[in-house]
Amino acid sequence: MAGPARAGVPLPPGFLWGASPSAPQIEGAVDADGRAASIWDVFASQPGAIADGSTPGTACDHYHRWPADVALMRRAGMRAYRFSVAWPRVQPAGRGAVNGPGLDFYDHLTDALLEAGIRPMPCLYHWDLPQALQDRGGWMNRDIAGWFADYAQVVAARLGDRVGDWFTLNEPSVSAILGHGMTLHAPGLGGGADATLKALHHQNLAQGDALAALRAIGPAFRLGTILSLQPVRPSHPGEEHRAAAERWDALWNRVPLDGVLRGEVPGILAEAMGRWILEGDLERIRFPLDRIGVNYYSRLYVEARPGGLVDAGFGPAPAGPRTDMGWPIEAHGLTETLEDLRDNYGNPDVLITENGIACDDRADGAGRVDDRLRILYLEEHLAAVAQAIQKGCRVGGYLAWSLLDNWEWQEGYRRRFGLVRVDYRTGRRTPKASFDWYRRRIAETPA
Repeated sequence: MAGPARAGVPLPPGFLWGASPSAPQIEGAVDADGRAASIWDVFASQPGAIADGSTPGTACDHYHRWPADVALMRRAGMRAYRFSVAWPRVQPAGRGAVNGPGLDFYDHLTDALLEAGIRPMPCLYHWDLPQALQDRGGWMNRDIAGWFADYAQVVAARLGDRVGDWFTLNEPSVSAILGHGMTLHAPGLGGGADATLKALHHQNLAQGDALAALRAIGPAFRLGTILSLQPVRPSHPGEEHRAAAERWDALWNRVPLDGVLRGEVPGILAEAMGRWILEGDLERIRFPLDRIGVNYYSRLYVEARPGGLVDAGFGPAPAGPRTDMGWPIEAHGLTETLEDLRDNYGNPDVLITENGIACDDRADGAGRVDDRLRILYLEEHLAAVAQAIQKGCRVGGYLAWSLLDNWEWQEGYRRRFGLVRVDYRTGRRTPKASFDWYRRRIAETPA
């Protein structure tokens, strides 16, 4: 595995260590205590949508096993937990009536995290849109901006007396591209570039309104968003592929970044996006964030593809090591991403909110999981973070993806990202070698 790894590269005192999951990937209990269906529940029920034919109906059963999962985080010495709130658990119809038992779940989880010395960092949306709102057009409907802001107020009014760190959206570009432009993710619209850009703009607009609503409730809240930021490279030589990579970079990285941080649309997409933008929209979208959550897994490689989204599409990556997801392992791309934020976006405060590797790690006869490939991957990427900090990038912490093996979207249960192995039949949790390594790594850094 290539990269800048050195064992135990030091990180600054006060560096925030933790983990991230998402509600639809771990909670299960999709029809418990008043929760309604999400777009992923519906999408997963369609034949062929999920590689192994599974659904998120049980996932890791975190909804019932959360005390044990909090105990695992405490055992590891984690200091932060970025979880997501399931919109259909809180507002089954997506608007209007609030489901008390759904809010109670996050209330109890928040209290337990605080008691364990772990900062709760909720993200309000990690792709599980209530199906009831999808039936009204979902992210294709401009009215969703108000619905999302109302939902944000509901959650913050309940948890805001104890929670100071808030994130709004998780990876809006991924949701828009894979779920609206393509058919790989829920809701599987396959609407091409128009649907992608429309969904992106409405997510940006909803986020702007929600951030303003959160600030009104909590003037001292630390507000942020979570973006999948990946350097984009052409898969082949030639001007057409270089231009395709530039367009894809604008779609994947710049629309979310330029919207919230600058109140702008990337010039290369301005004409295509202009049909969805009304007067005053960009002012509503721009907001002075307190931090950016960065999710990083690899660079993206793109080729010219007439008829594809922005006449581009995913192309082959250079030869080299891959994760079980097929993604190239390129730790230096994380340093590159952080330098881009430093140089082009005012060097904002950053928290690494996702980084991890899918490995085919299995328990041996004694039940141990020796996932040394994951340890090497994480150490290389932590070295990349340390290198960025040394170069003046403002990175305050690292949240591993993920604490638990989980239901991995269209891959179902086939891919394992966790520091803790989950037996999906029994729900049993088994800490892997990487869990113990992470515990020691955390202990090396003064709180």
